[in-house]
Amino acid sequence: MTVCVSTELPIAAAEACRLARTPALLSYVLWPWVQMTPDAPINADVAEGDELLARLRFLGIVPGWTHTLRIDRLEECEIATSERGGPVSAWNHTLTFEPCGVRACRYTDVVEIRAGVLTPLVALFAAFIYRYRQLRWRSLTRVIA
Repeated sequence: MTVCVSTELPIAAAEACRLARTPALLSYVLWPWVQMTPDAPINADVAEGDELLARLRFLGIVPGWTHTLRIDRLEECEIATSERGGPVSAWNHTLTFEPCGVRACRYTDVVEIRAGVLTPLVALFAAFIYRYRQLRWRSLTRVIA
């Protein structure tokens, strides 16, 4: 099952993609729904092929599982990952930042989900969390733009 969510951001596409690569931004856009605690410090210069392990917590208190995230592609305006963990056998996520002018872009999250019989519930959660993430992105970029 695939979930796709898009929004406009008042920031250049390349700058938005650069921010999307930072652990601080990921923490900000997921808070308070999901917290990810890496098993090891995350290198600021992540590269294609890097694999990260993080322990998930929901609402900061409900323990989740160890989530594996592999960086498949890093381009100027696109990031693609293959992820899995717990009941989710595949969470293949692509973030794209399409220029809409000098200081604006269209940000799109596309995630392909496989979680057996739980796939519809996981997809519902993904639709919620990506809409929420994009809301947090919009509020942040209004301040830094």
